[in-house]
This record gives sequence, C-alpha cells and structure tokens, in this order.
Amino acid sequence: MKTAFVIIGAIIVLIAVFVAYYGGFKKVECRIEEQGGETLAYKEMKGDYSKSGKLMDEIYYSLLNDHGIETYKGFGIYYDNPRETEKSQLRSDVGCIIEEKDHSKVSQLGEHFNIKTHPKKSYIVAEFPYKGKISVFFGLMKVYPALNKFVEKNGYNKDGAVMEISDVPNKKIVYRKEMFN
Repeated sequence: MKTAFVIIGAIIVLIAVFVAYYGGFKKVECRIEEQGGETLAYKEMKGDYSKSGKLMDEIYYSLLNDHGIETYKGFGIYYDNPRETEKSQLRSDVGCIIEEKDHSKVSQLGEHFNIKTHPKKSYIVAEFPYKGKISVFFGLMKVYPALNKFVEKNGYNKDGAVMEISDVPNKKIVYRKEMFN
C-alpha cells in the first residue's frame, strides 16, 4: 500500500511540474498598451482555428526557402468567437511578421501572400510563456478568460479581433485584443 501512495505521489508531482513548465499555473495580467506597426505576410483562412498552426508553418517555410526571408514571429488574427460561430465559418489571417531587415524584399511577396502593416494603436495586451505547442493550449485556457474579464470589468465592447503573436526569440505568446468602448 505504501508503494502505491509513493507512485501516485510521484505521478502527481510529475504532472504538476509538467503543467508548471508549460505555464498552466501562470497568472495572466492584462494591460493597455500601444503596439502594432509590424509588416505582415499572411493568408486568409476560413475554418477551424486549430488548423492555423499548419498554415503558419507553410508560410514560414515558403518565406525561408522560396524568398530567403527568415522570420522569428508567427501570428494569427482571429476575428470570430468560436463559441458563437460555426467552425467552418471562423475567419482569420495567419502568417509571419517580416523583420525590418527584410522590408526591402516585401514587394516581391505580393503575388504569393497578402501584405499589410498591422495598425499601431492601443490594445488590451496579455503575455504567456511559449515553451512549445502545449503552451499554446494552456494560453488559450488561461488568457482568453483573463481578456474577457478585463474587457467586462473595464466596460469595453467584447467584440473585436484578437491577434496572437508567437514570439520565438523571446519565448512568449503576445495576445492583443482590439479595444472598443
């Protein structure tokens, strides 16, 4: 019986370490901050948001292998609430942020990708650690409720897109929610 308790205890400790490593116990703080101004290479996507990671990877490798542009930040801009919109009707823009050193190459990308500058303005911002794809899952579970609570508490309109930026060099995911009063 004692051995069973030790094994169960060890499993619980391992699960707790796993969850902590990927950010499962991280407290999410929301703030208002001016951000934006990035150059985006992306494709429009309609359908299940869970497929955005695959499209982001395809765009990353196309930029790298076909155009000689290495990017370090992927993004998704998600326009619809998946709790209120059928999966097949969900709209998003998915792609990569073009580094400033490669801005001179942007003109050659127009026939392969949509290109735009993300508006620089005030957003509701939250960050979450990025330590792999499991962090994305924990981020969804923790950040969106925190954003919704912040919006409700401060009287902002719940509508508006959310941009998720996977910032690989800084090992974090930045969430930006549009603000409407």
